[in-house]
Amino acid sequence: MLRAGIVGLPNVGKSTLFNAVTRTRKAESANYPFCTIDPNVGIVSVPDPRLAALQKIARTSVVIPAAIEFVDIAGLVKGASQGEGLGNKFLTHIREVDAIVQVVRCFEDEDIHHVSGSVDPIRDIEVINTELMLSDLESVRKRREKVAKDLKRGEKGAAQEDAILAKIEAALDAGRPALTVELNAEEKATAATFFLLSDKPTIFACNVKDSDLATAESNPYVTTVREYVKTHLSCESVVISAQIESELVDLSPEEADAFLKDLGVAESGVGSLIRATYHLLGLRTYFTAGEKEVRAWTIHAGDTAPKAAGVIHSDFERGFIKAETVAYDDLIRCGSVAAAREKGLYRMEGKEYVVADGDVMVFKFNV
Repeated sequence: MLRAGIVGLPNVGKSTLFNAVTRTRKAESANYPFCTIDPNVGIVSVPDPRLAALQKIARTSVVIPAAIEFVDIAGLVKGASQGEGLGNKFLTHIREVDAIVQVVRCFEDEDIHHVSGSVDPIRDIEVINTELMLSDLESVRKRREKVAKDLKRGEKGAAQEDAILAKIEAALDAGRPALTVELNAEEKATAATFFLLSDKPTIFACNVKDSDLATAESNPYVTTVREYVKTHLSCESVVISAQIESELVDLSPEEADAFLKDLGVAESGVGSLIRATYHLLGLRTYFTAGEKEVRAWTIHAGDTAPKAAGVIHSDFERGFIKAETVAYDDLIRCGSVAAAREKGLYRMEGKEYVVADGDVMVFKFNV
């Protein structure tokens, strides 16, 4: 299962958000730095309204959503790459995740201490990214020293690897994270083996006060963050209120909906964050739907039908024959598999078929 790490400066709402995302109270939340030292881990269901619609068609009581893992990582501080604030340990935790959710404080509150003494979300983002880049710069330079020896020995691929490292080193030297470096598909595959911190897919969570959630689009901090991360980092951002989300943990779905409605908010920010993180990880969903259960299965974008079948069981992939497939929208519009089949929308796909997000599938195999 792929993992997303929640990171940020101390006291920006990371642990509160983790508790809300995982609907637990596992992570301690307190008004002082390094409240979290060892990372908390939680499995999170991916909200998907398509499951309820499929449940009605399949007439089953069992619904199993897709899931990803979230990790609450302790707050980083300036100097983390040199070991400040137990920085080396925390950077190691970040290295172990597949994507980053960077929480940015976008609210004023005299009762909640800010490690830098004032609220400035762009400065906070740059502090975190600088520490990641400094750590990466050290890693890249060490790797180039090793590759230089390989070059002298005439080892195959060393020249290409060094060229990629040189591009990344130049970007890091210029204050640009590795994820902004333009590489082709082959170069990206090579760069992935470097496990660089600043190369991880990243989404920014703008944490606002409960009273500001309904009007977040006009929040100057949120506006600044969105423009900055889009322009400088080519990243997405979402708005959440960690405090509100934390309060929703103890409410039933009906009570939570009523609470959000009173605030003038249509949907929990956590739902949007989880879905955005799921896609950030390059994950997509296909479904199986029958009387036994409706289930969401997680695949990577671009996976073929046999690969998708293998998510259920390796035998399905090894003995793959064909996939009976109907697009979610077509199935919902028709109202049943039989109706979709009558209209020619229920089709047979072979080994080369690339599964689309939302496909409803039945696999035929022989082992």
